[in-house]
Amino acid sequence: MPIGYARRLTSRTRTNTANRHLGLALAFIAGAINAGGFLAVQQYTSHMTGIVSAMADNIVEGSYALVWGGLGAVLTFILGAACSTVMMTYARRQRLHSEYGLPLLLEALLLLCFGFLGATLAQITGLFVPLTVMLLCFIMGLQNALISNLTKGEIRTTHITGIITDIGIELGKLLYLNRSRDADIGRVTLDRPRMWLLSLLAVYFFCGGVVGALGFNYLGYIATVPLALFLVLLASVPIVDDLMALLWR
Repeated sequence: MPIGYARRLTSRTRTNTANRHLGLALAFIAGAINAGGFLAVQQYTSHMTGIVSAMADNIVEGSYALVWGGLGAVLTFILGAACSTVMMTYARRQRLHSEYGLPLLLEALLLLCFGFLGATLAQITGLFVPLTVMLLCFIMGLQNALISNLTKGEIRTTHITGIITDIGIELGKLLYLNRSRDADIGRVTLDRPRMWLLSLLAVYFFCGGVVGALGFNYLGYIATVPLALFLVLLASVPIVDDLMALLWR
């Protein structure tokens, strides 16, 4: 990956193009982790809506052990989002280049832990769920907070419900018949660039899911290592920039 391109993707100074490209890359990774991780831990780890709904069902059915498991997944997702926010806020206050690189590097390190130690971690329970589930939920919260902060909530990558909803909204604008000729009433029109971005995010998430499922099916936990190495490449450029700036002080 060209250094200049990686620097633009993770730079403190954001552009719409950089946001889109980073969003698509992270959507692919999230799809791979979510779908592939399901084969490893038998649970989708970015779908907090489903987990919270399942907790309600399990309370009614008296399956309290499953309720605690869902609570553990939700709490680790929240902790991941909180950790990402703390890291970005600290880097921003210190005027570091790695404001967005630090959460990406942490995500990469956690994926490496999952890839190399997943079988062992699956036997250990923490916060009512196996450490493998905790790791993946933490990673999803970490990444979702990163891209939400970076794009001011415009792009989400770890779950697709909002993306599909927004696609439906844009389709509704396309199908709406503008009958009024009153110049004071604006025309309802399709936002084509946004529709294109939303469609690509959905496609990248799906393609990542296919690749992740195939990887976990044939390789097991180690399938996350290429994803982690890609994130290391992205994160290393701004971090090296910060180290060089520190050395030259």
